[in-house]
Amino acid sequence: MSILITPETKIMIQGITGAFGGKHAQLSIDYGTQVVAGVTPGKGGQFFEHNGVKVPIFNTVVDAAKATGATVSTIFVPPPFAGDAILECVDAGLDLAVCITEGIPIKDMIRVKRAMSGAKTRLIGPNCPGLVTPGTGEGSKGGCRIGIAPGYIHKKGHVGVVSRSGTLTYEAVFQITSKGLGQSTSVGIGGDPVNGTSHLDVIKLFNADPDTKGIILIGEIGGNAEVEAARWIKANCTKPVAGFIAGATAPAGRRMGHAGAIVGGHEDTAEAKIAVFKECGIEVAETPSDMADALLRAAKAKGVSLN
Repeated sequence: MSILITPETKIMIQGITGAFGGKHAQLSIDYGTQVVAGVTPGKGGQFFEHNGVKVPIFNTVVDAAKATGATVSTIFVPPPFAGDAILECVDAGLDLAVCITEGIPIKDMIRVKRAMSGAKTRLIGPNCPGLVTPGTGEGSKGGCRIGIAPGYIHKKGHVGVVSRSGTLTYEAVFQITSKGLGQSTSVGIGGDPVNGTSHLDVIKLFNADPDTKGIILIGEIGGNAEVEAARWIKANCTKPVAGFIAGATAPAGRRMGHAGAIVGGHEDTAEAKIAVFKECGIEVAETPSDMADALLRAAKAKGVSLN
């Protein structure tokens, strides 16, 4: 089991003919992902070829979905056009749009969020590394890799990972794999202040997934999304959860890398979020290197096996 995507999920890639989109299309194909279509306006009728796989390119998302049955899109579209690329997925009725693009203007994302209200399509991102559901092959191949996360560090298993930070997602995944465990799905939700899917959204999916036995939640300074998720976990989650909050040494008021990682008040500091995590029964990792061990401590306290 997994959440959001499976090895059978058919995906399209918007921006497949660009250097970045094309490179990650190749890596996803090598991983075993069912890349069935590309979308680049004006290049419909051409093909993207890699290692014997011939992917047709379409002018629009609607055309690609109708012709191939793709239900998910990965968006590698430049920032000025990425908002409209997301809305193309909504118009086509896709299940999921995963926007990797960094630097989309906030006003564009506000427009996109408003337009997506009540829509079937779920958005992951923007400014995110995407998702991976590992397969059972060597190097976890045969799974579904959507975005830019390194597939080879994953291993099929029972730990769910959700994170605002791409690199900390990879760190947690690698630690879990190094412990001989594995992941059900890893989800990078992105660091922008206006995004499509929150920590809480993903936590609810992991809690409902019978094959996810433990969860690692990685957050940052800024905003209240982690606190919202922690309160829900305390009241509803039946599984062991470990958490880490990045930015403990960041000075107040200083923007730190991610567009959303800025402290606006007392409650969005790392210290405040860590205190809420502890209050809500989440095992806190004091450093990034402690994330997998923190989950193992949480699992032991609950008498849960993560194997």
